Amino acid sequence: MDTMFWRLKDENLLPKKYFEVDFPMIVARKIYTIKSKPPLSKPIMESHSGESFLIDAHSLDSNRYSILAADLRDTAELEKKLKTFNMDTQLPTLLIAECVLVYMTPPQSASLLKWAANTFQAAMFINYEQVNMADRFGQIMIENLQRRQCSLAGVEACKSLDSQRERLLLNGWETANAFDMMKVYSCLPQADVRRIEGLEFLDEKELLEQLMQHYCICWATKDRCNLGLSSITF
Repeated sequence: MDTMFWRLKDENLLPKKYFEVDFPMIVARKIYTIKSKPPLSKPIMESHSGESFLIDAHSLDSNRYSILAADLRDTAELEKKLKTFNMDTQLPTLLIAECVLVYMTPPQSASLLKWAANTFQAAMFINYEQVNMADRFGQIMIENLQRRQCSLAGVEACKSLDSQRERLLLNGWETANAFDMMKVYSCLPQADVRRIEGLEFLDEKELLEQLMQHYCICWATKDRCNLGLSSITF
C-alpha cells in the first residue's frame, strides 16, 4: 500500500535507487496493481532508461525502483537479492522499517540490524513501531493482538525508548535516538495540527494520547564517510 516512491518522484526527490522489500504474497499483489494501473506504472517507466527492465510475479527492477520478495530474517539471501538488483553499498543509504522488527524475535531483528550497520558505508536506520509495552495499556494492546492470532515476537525490545535505543547501539550503530509519537505530534507545525484535528471531531483525546505514547520513531546512524549523519536530529 506504500506510495513513497511515487510521492518522491512527484516532488523530484528520488534517491539514486529506491528498494522495497516484503513477503512474496504482498509483493505479488503490489506488482499486479502496478502493472494494471497506468498512474503507477508510468512513473516507473519515465524514470527508467536502457533495456534492463525486469518484471515477474515476485520482483520488479528498473533503474530507479525495485520491489522484491525476501524474508528479512535471512540476511544472506536478502543481500544476494538486493545486489542482483544493483544495490550499491558504497552510497549513503536510508533504511526504513515500519512495524517490522516487532514481528521478529530479538535475535532475528538483532541480526538484521547488525547486517545493515556492517553492510553500508554510511547509513541511517529509521524504525517505527510500538514502545512502552510493559505498562498496563501496552499489555492490553498485546492481549488484543493475541486474540486476533497476532503475536509480537519482538515486544521485548519495545519496553521503553531506552530499550529501543539500546538495541540499535548494541547492534553496531554509532548513534541512536527515539521519540514517542506524542512528542512527534507536539512538534508538528501548529497549522497542520489544527487542520488535522479539524477533519473529524475527537472526543477521546486522552485515548489518542495514550495510543501515541505507545508508538515511537527511533533512528540510528553509521557514518564511515564522515558525512555528518550524527548531527541529524528531530
